[in-house]
Amino acid sequence: MAMIPSLFGGRRSNIFDPFSLDVWDPFKDFPLSVPDVSRETSAMVNARVDWKETPEAHVFKADVPGLKKEEVKVEVEEGRVLQISGERNVEKEDKNDTWHRVERSSGKFFRRFRLPENAKVDQVKACMENGVLTVTVPKEEVKKPDVKAIDISG
Repeated sequence: MAMIPSLFGGRRSNIFDPFSLDVWDPFKDFPLSVPDVSRETSAMVNARVDWKETPEAHVFKADVPGLKKEEVKVEVEEGRVLQISGERNVEKEDKNDTWHRVERSSGKFFRRFRLPENAKVDQVKACMENGVLTVTVPKEEVKKPDVKAIDISG
């Protein structure tokens, strides 16, 4: 199966291409309806996201290399669901170009995270630097219960 190029619009190279790692696809002409992975739903569908909790906030870091902040959207919906989405447009092709390798993904991506009860969803902040989107969701202070020591008689 053509591992990488088939994910991007069926660009395939032949076995004599020294830059290709493509192998034979036994299911290429198989009559069953197998969903084709198109440019609209490529490998970027699962953008990599780290989520850490600090004493002050929940911090999400998403790898979105090559995207501008205008191409990424951060939303809080349904009260406590953080949604990070965006789209990387397909590079324009010239009919005279010969592709040797296609590994960069294009298309839409969409990630959702249910935020915990201690998240201040009205104070979410986001910034983007060097291809990394950082979303900071502050936490409400946890009130420690007052503990009163009781003397034991007897």
